[in-house]
Amino acid sequence: MGNQQSSRSLIPTPTNYSFPQNDEKGEAGEKAPVVEFQLAAPISGDGKLALSHIASWENEAASNSKVQLARTILSQSDIRTVLSSRSARITDQHIFNNVVDFKTGPVTNQKSSGRCWLFATTNVIRYNIMKKLKLKDFQLSQSYLFFWDKLNKSNYYLELMIQHSDLPLDDRLVQHLSSDLISDGGQWDMAVNLLETYGLVPQSIYPESTHSSLSGPLNNLLKTKLREHALILRQQAESLRNAAIKEDTVIATLRAQKEELMREIYLIMTATLGVPPNPNKRFVWEYIDQDEKTGRWEGSPKEYFEQFGTKPHTPSESFSLINDPRNEFEALYTVDKLGNIWGGRPILYVNTKIENMKAMIIKMIKAGQPVFFGCDVGKFSDSGSGIMDTALYEYENAFDIKLGLTKAERLQICDSSMTHAMVISGVHLDPEGKPIRYKVENSWGESAGNHGYFIMTDEWFNEFVYQVVVPKALAPKELVQVYEAGHPIVLPPWDPMGSLA
Repeated sequence: MGNQQSSRSLIPTPTNYSFPQNDEKGEAGEKAPVVEFQLAAPISGDGKLALSHIASWENEAASNSKVQLARTILSQSDIRTVLSSRSARITDQHIFNNVVDFKTGPVTNQKSSGRCWLFATTNVIRYNIMKKLKLKDFQLSQSYLFFWDKLNKSNYYLELMIQHSDLPLDDRLVQHLSSDLISDGGQWDMAVNLLETYGLVPQSIYPESTHSSLSGPLNNLLKTKLREHALILRQQAESLRNAAIKEDTVIATLRAQKEELMREIYLIMTATLGVPPNPNKRFVWEYIDQDEKTGRWEGSPKEYFEQFGTKPHTPSESFSLINDPRNEFEALYTVDKLGNIWGGRPILYVNTKIENMKAMIIKMIKAGQPVFFGCDVGKFSDSGSGIMDTALYEYENAFDIKLGLTKAERLQICDSSMTHAMVISGVHLDPEGKPIRYKVENSWGESAGNHGYFIMTDEWFNEFVYQVVVPKALAPKELVQVYEAGHPIVLPPWDPMGSLA
């Protein structure tokens, strides 16, 4: 534990060992395999990095022409540029033989914020609105959902601090919850919570502000204030319990105090983001369609969502499939302490094989429905060309190395997680109907990729896509049954499946 030194002695000399497994039988009745390994003595017995290591490595490098060439070139250039694969860029064409039957616009831009999941959500929903009303350019207000999400995450954090006010401050859970307490990121079920509670509005009704597009300064201020609020609640909790107050009275008193503290958060947010429309108050929306005809709609944000955001499949009737090879497939999972609206819909995932996720994407695209998905966008991708391909960079050849981590191992050792949400709007299939590449609508503006669109190869999908959202009506019955059966396996709060896209 911690910094405690191991009691194991150092191995003095290299030795080869071969251990037969005493004729024990495996699950299928075969003999267990022989385990072979080599024990070796280190150059540095105390574990320090010695200059003799450097001398040895330099002697090897001096006679290696590939190493010398790499040193000449790569020290003066970005390795992503120099080692970009020409053959991959030629192969990865923005051509797709199956696409949704209506193209939305404009390409959206989340700018300097982590709101990709809200952009992906609204980009999926706007598809049917634009198609129904024959709109040429249209955006839903991402900022409207962002406001209510941030306000509710603030409340969620303070409720967790009340709930765990008996834990010491240096407890791992308290530290984790207080590290990134109101992330811009989120998950599909969080979006459903917001849509059903607050509805939707067009962007013209609640437009962008400086700090919806540049969220860092606002987040820093809110986090500092919320951590201060957490300490106030913890101190009050200790005083109340020391006075032998009944626990239900303690909680009620702390929540009354929390409501006063939340007032400060609300005022900061309305000053920086603007006062959002009341979910139940009516507004007027006027628009022009692609034929230059004007239209008018009147109603509340919740009515707007009900009329325009629930067809052909209501968001609450869609759920997340994930591919997490660390854990059992065809099982339901959740992440402890993860959410945005206190008491709202929980975050639920049905873990399944990657081929099931691909089959659902093909089915949805052919049905004319764009697909919300979550991935690790920073791996083997180039935003300039919009290419996501495991063969994009020739690192192994240039450095004479093997990148051998599996998808499960990347998750286990913190090398990968779900970092970004986007929309799949097309797929290119081979003659046998298997996917070759996918058309991806990003939210990084028109300057990224091919006018805002990316190409994702099937190999990249295998390794770095973790989630797709599917309507129950189109999903395989056996996966719907897993979802509806409930009783999820609970992953700890710091599990990589708890990362927010």
